[in-house]
Amino acid sequence: MPKKMKKEGNPSVHEELDGFDIKINPFGELESNLNMDQLNTFLNEKVDDKKLLSDQEE
Repeated sequence: MPKKMKKEGNPSVHEELDGFDIKINPFGELESNLNMDQLNTFLNEKVDDKKLLSDQEE
């Protein structure tokens, strides 16, 4: 099986997340240059939770 080719450059992201970088260290822990609370706040504002939407329909 061929190895995956690494993509060059940075992916396109939302303006508020410009410069956001996240990595997984050898212990499996997430390392980020953005505070996890700030990231969760951003996601809560911008992304609808599918599980909560299905509960409201019932």
